[in-house]
Amino acid sequence: MSDENYVDPSRVNFDAFKALDRDQPVAMLNLVRFRDKADYPDGHPMAGKGLSGAEAYALYGEESGPVFERVGGTILWSGEPQTIVIGPEDERWDTAFVAHYPKASDFLAMVTDPDYREAVVHRQAAVETSRLIRHRLRDPGSGFG
Repeated sequence: MSDENYVDPSRVNFDAFKALDRDQPVAMLNLVRFRDKADYPDGHPMAGKGLSGAEAYALYGEESGPVFERVGGTILWSGEPQTIVIGPEDERWDTAFVAHYPKASDFLAMVTDPDYREAVVHRQAAVETSRLIRHRLRDPGSGFG
């Protein structure tokens, strides 16, 4: 497994997201691995409180949830990963879910919202590494292709 951790989008990846159609609905696949202990920046009120990554991520959900709902976001599916069937054997995830946004621009509105920008500090403290993959929706009856 790569030693590189992915917590926030790179400029290149975020620009690629923004270059795609912003008026279409999107589903965002989230794969998240938590830190054992949350790592808040010095001076943050939660620094030194001894929270686990999972506890910090729960705070992120509580504080960002109202913004997510305000932009029309919904969770389509959520699961607790159990084992890798195909993929690197040493890769593991603590939570996985698919978030739906009525339009890609709604996701952009969320991540630039001032309340979200405050809440995301909990995510940054909580997450060891993650994957966030944008998907265009298609008819589930269309098969695997």
